Amino acid sequence: MATDYDAPRRNEADELGEDSLEELKARRAEAQSSSVDVDETDFNESLELPGADLSNEELTVRVLPKQEDEFTCSRCFLVQHRSRLAASRGNENYCRDCAA
Repeated sequence: MATDYDAPRRNEADELGEDSLEELKARRAEAQSSSVDVDETDFNESLELPGADLSNEELTVRVLPKQEDEFTCSRCFLVQHRSRLAASRGNENYCRDCAA
């Protein structure tokens, strides 16, 4: 179907003024009747309660040493890329977020 891009656009406010009350009620009923299917077993398996015993869980994280093009911010102590360096005062380096 061809689209006329020069034609004036209509928004929902224009369309709502022209619709009948019955059409609006039908649209609202359709919008409310949609439901999401959720598998309760999948939800329960991924749910973690606060204070749960995680002492037997093992966390593996690969830690890389600071690279040559990185610095540690003296205020937030995060390792940042050299392009985020905003100010350097003596041995203290500040990232863009902390210097602002």
